[in-house]
Formats: sequence, C-alpha cells, structure tokens
Amino acid sequence: MSDLQISLIIIGIIVIGGVVFFNWLQQARYRRRIKQAFEHEHEDALLKTSKSSWENERIEPKFGNETPPKFVNEFSAESPVELGITKEPPRFEPENRLIVEDETIEEQKAVNFDSKINYITSIRANKLITHDKLTELLQQKFDFGKPVRWLGLNQDGHTWEEITIETLHTQGGYIHLKGCLQLADRAGPVSEVNLSRFRDMVEDFAMQIEAIADCPDIAEAHTKAVTLDKFCADVDVVMGINIISKDGGAFVGTKIRALAEASGFRLESEGAFRFRDDNNTVLFSLSNYETTPFLPASMRTLTTHGITFLFDVPRVANGEKIFDQMVSLARQFALTLNGIMVDDNRVPLNDNGIRKSKQQLMNIQAVMAANDIPAGSETALKLFV
Repeated sequence: MSDLQISLIIIGIIVIGGVVFFNWLQQARYRRRIKQAFEHEHEDALLKTSKSSWENERIEPKFGNETPPKFVNEFSAESPVELGITKEPPRFEPENRLIVEDETIEEQKAVNFDSKINYITSIRANKLITHDKLTELLQQKFDFGKPVRWLGLNQDGHTWEEITIETLHTQGGYIHLKGCLQLADRAGPVSEVNLSRFRDMVEDFAMQIEAIADCPDIAEAHTKAVTLDKFCADVDVVMGINIISKDGGAFVGTKIRALAEASGFRLESEGAFRFRDDNNTVLFSLSNYETTPFLPASMRTLTTHGITFLFDVPRVANGEKIFDQMVSLARQFALTLNGIMVDDNRVPLNDNGIRKSKQQLMNIQAVMAANDIPAGSETALKLFV
C-alpha cells in the first residue's frame, strides 16, 4: 500500500475511535443524570391505586335521568368530592421556584412565567446574549414533546419579552433568559427523560456563553407534572347534545349550513362549525353526528341522520351562561329540523337531564377556579389544546 492509503486508514481509525469515545461519554452522562433523578423518593404514578377512571379518556357526559358521576379530586384521593356538594376542594399550589432573589418586583410583574404549568430554568450572563447565540437554542423548541417558551430580560434590566425565531432579529440582546417547558397537556405529562434533556440543553448553552444556569430538580418537576396531569384529566370534559330526526329521515347539508350561519356559526377547515365570541374564542361547536366532516365543498350534497353540539368545559369561561346559550340554540335546531335532542345513548333529553349536566359543568369549573386554573383562562387554554 502507498503512504497515502496508510495515512487515510490511520485517519479513519482515529475518527471512528473519536466518535465511539464521544458516544460513550454522552451515554455515561445520561446514565448519571437518570440515576440521580431516580435516587429521590417519589410516588410511582403507575402503582397508585386511586387512579381516576377519567385519566386517559375524554368524557362526554350522558344527559338522562342517571345519577351524575362522582368527581374525584386527585389532590385528595382519599376524599372524593361528589357533584353538587359545595365542599371546597384542596388547592393545587406548586412551589414557585422561579424567582431569583435579586429580581425586582417590577420585573416579576412584567411577564407571566406561568409557574403552575411550566418547568422553568434561568440563565444569567455577565455580558449581552446576542441574536446569533439564541438562534440554535430557539430551533430546539419542538424537541421535548411539550411546548417550550423562551423569555428574555432586555439589556435595560426592566423589560421582559417572549423570544421567537420570527421576532428575534427585531429585538435587542438579553442579560437574563428563562426557558419554560410545559409540564402537561391533553397528551399527558412531560416525561422525565425530556425534562432531563431540556435541563442538559440549558446547562450546555449556559456553559457555551459563560453564563450561570439555574435548573430546578428533575424528580420534583416530574412529580409536579404527573400531579398536574391528574388534575387536568379529572376536569377534561366535553359535553355533547345530539339532534336526530324524529322519523328516521335525514337532514340535508344545505339546510344545516343555512341554519348554522344564521345562528352565528362559521364553517371552519377542521370540518365543523364554530361559534365564537367577539374575541374570536371558540365557545362551542357543531359537527356531524356521523363520521363525515362538514366541508364547504360537500355541504350541498351531504345528508346526515344527526348533528352534535359540543361544549369543551375547561376551555370556556362563564360556562353556565354559555351552556344555556348552546342548549337554547340546540332546541331551535331541533324544532327547525324536525328533530329530537338525545344523549350519546340516543335517550331523549329532558329538562332534568340538562339541569344535572349544567350542575356538573358548574362543579368542574368551580374546582378549576379553586385550583387557580380558571376555565377559559390563558393557562387553561395552554393545558387543554
């Protein structure tokens, strides 16, 4: 072999050896992180016997003469709260680990870090953190299974603002950053692995820019995420009112659309009509009782044996008032279409059944308010996406 070939072989061996060594180092590091996380004693959510039956499924309450189901508050699993009882539920009060001692009150009030639902890390630098250093950090916001927000304190030391790729180059540099990883949403709690990966990314970035990173304990954050997820599962209720034909006939799409638009609904791309308020917030929706979606191109030829009004309880403020509005519209639709209002078991709805469902809605929203996550609030809208 020539000298060139021998040199290339040696270089190849060195490169491969370097890659193997780097991978070994990374694996050892993650093993150490995970081992440290599991050394803390905390409850195993999979072994907990008081698991709510609502945890992994969306509930669509039945509107009949049945006794309404019990609402179990997972923050006090030994004392279930029945619907209709006005006993105040225990509050979910996560520790606020976000405030650094030398921050002023004005800084804390300037931006909402949403400490109830986020794992929040802090990065403090002795010099300005510029745009070019932040770009790579922001590009990783979709890598952790849950929403990530970055907030920056301007160089004036008084103004906090959210940092995004789109607005990055229209803003100045920062002396202090906070990275917020959401702990839970409708897909479940954030995993302990993703929490560790997010923490490691923050620490690595701080090291690169010679800054100081402050990251809360991973085991505690994951326990908080599981607790928050259980709370969310208990209040994640969608109420439905179905309207079917009295004589077994079909409703035509043109009539449904005309009636819906005259009532204030708007047909949207997801295949359903939405009823929105003046702030463009969805209050309730109207969809096909059958599997075929409502689409603009097919409404002229569509026929269906039923329609469904849906009310997403945790996403709507003033639920009692809005629920009454939805019921009133459902009654008008039933009269105009010559239909009948029924529950999911096709049992006709009566006033008593509707009152029970309204009471259930009021109890759920009261529990949310008592735990400082009011229905329809900015925090609730982030959790129930």
